[in-house]
Amino acid sequence: MAKLGKRLKGANEKINRDREYPVAEAVKVLKECASAKFDETIEISMNLGIDPRHADQQVRGVVQLPAGTGKTVRVAVFARGDKADEAKAAGADIVGAEDLAEAIQGGEMNFDRCIATPDMMAIVGRLGKVLGPRGLMPNPRLGTVTPDVATAVQGAKGGEVEFRAEKAGIVHAGIGKASFSEADLAANLLAFVDAISRAKPTGSKGTYIKKVSIASTMSPGLKLDLSSATGNA
Repeated sequence: MAKLGKRLKGANEKINRDREYPVAEAVKVLKECASAKFDETIEISMNLGIDPRHADQQVRGVVQLPAGTGKTVRVAVFARGDKADEAKAAGADIVGAEDLAEAIQGGEMNFDRCIATPDMMAIVGRLGKVLGPRGLMPNPRLGTVTPDVATAVQGAKGGEVEFRAEKAGIVHAGIGKASFSEADLAANLLAFVDAISRAKPTGSKGTYIKKVSIASTMSPGLKLDLSSATGNA
């Protein structure tokens, strides 16, 4: 068995893997454990009582984190005319129509979020096999197919996080950086958990949120006390 490095060993000593931590203490401990030379991402994982293989148990949506993500998000927008100008003014990194579609088909995918006006979907639809597997396909449910491209771009740049349950019923996402204040990390965490709670599908029976844990990029995970995370104290 490989030996743990001094940094990881120190992080393990600070975290009780069997204990469920209240939110405020959890983010404090993680900040103390994040000792890498880069600004580590704080990540949340939620184990849900769903089976995403069924249409009525899908969990997918978007949440605006109050303190942002700490990540630079590159946004591509499919739009023409005035809508293209609005997207550029709002801070979109790439704006186009057929030319953008050709670039994507040629392998140029240097963006993190893709937005489209409704009239562009005839073009975007042909890119489903390329954008879909990467989670980049514009979707009206996520607000990424919209005539209000300026608001969509600003949201993507300002701290929106998309979420989607995986096959095992687990949702995970980055909710900030270790350099964030404890208050900001706690606010982002609670906003994310609230969004998942509100996204409960009609087909979910029994316990919906089973477990919640958080970790930094280089630290072990720690369990959260569900009552402090969901407000059901």
